[in-house]
Amino acid sequence: MAETKPENAVETIDLCKTYGGGRDARVEALRDVSLAIPRGSIFGLLGPNGAGKSTLINILAGLVIKTSGEARIWGYDIERQMRPARRAIGVVPQELNIDPFFTPRQLLDLQAGLYGVPKAQRRSLELLEAVGLGAQAESYARTLSGGMLRRLLVAKAMVHDPRVLVLDEPTAGVDVELRRQLWSLVRELNERGTTVLLTTHYLAEAEQLCGRIAIINHGRLIACEPTVTLLGRLDAKRLRVTVDRDVSEVPGALKGFNVVIQDARQLIFHYPPSKVNSGQILAAIRDAGLEITDLATRETDLEDIFLRLTHEPMDEAG
Repeated sequence: MAETKPENAVETIDLCKTYGGGRDARVEALRDVSLAIPRGSIFGLLGPNGAGKSTLINILAGLVIKTSGEARIWGYDIERQMRPARRAIGVVPQELNIDPFFTPRQLLDLQAGLYGVPKAQRRSLELLEAVGLGAQAESYARTLSGGMLRRLLVAKAMVHDPRVLVLDEPTAGVDVELRRQLWSLVRELNERGTTVLLTTHYLAEAEQLCGRIAIINHGRLIACEPTVTLLGRLDAKRLRVTVDRDVSEVPGALKGFNVVIQDARQLIFHYPPSKVNSGQILAAIRDAGLEITDLATRETDLEDIFLRLTHEPMDEAG
């Protein structure tokens, strides 16, 4: 009988987590968080330090008990159907929690055993090859570089063939080349059908990798949209123009625009692309009798959106 695949790999409904005893000492780590992570997607979960991301991940992984609400992984309720829910998720933590006196192959075999994977069905060598550690399969983990250990953690999280892979800040503190290798691996796993939930502080990575992004702040979900839609939230663009001679004040032809003189020959324009296009600005510069020698534009990026949303005051009544 073919497996029934849910539309969403992960779902939370009004998920809450409160720490502390008395009312005055309570801390709401999560408040009414409702998420739907589509099957087969790479989904980004972003937020400042202390926003509640790790609490959410730990609830999904079974390491923290929720206060209220619901959570499902691959359609399985994390409490009522705990065993299949646990088998459906693999977590790559931030910390390098590897026993240094085991070999990578031994570590993967042990992890597979903990998940009840029969010996005949274990894929330790296959997984090590997939993450580029086939040659190190019998080396002690203490001899591996930090980058190798990161990749070993990915393989360790995949021993039970989970439908959902959670990557919690997987590239924190690693160099550019290793980051590139890790993301190549993530894309390969996703192409094979694994749903990926990613948390990262590298917003450019989330922008490039994730088809959908959620932003959490002070335990509350403040955005959850396709990446393209999220980037369209700020109707703002920056145009830097270098002209052929010194300018001491804004010419009359340009005073209808939001423009500042950065130095004697550079003009910086900030404008909403929905109302003004760059052609209008360039025409106005020519009308002012100036020749353009260089120009550069900067689009709104995820960092702009993130900073704006996470610095907006929260609605305490809501």
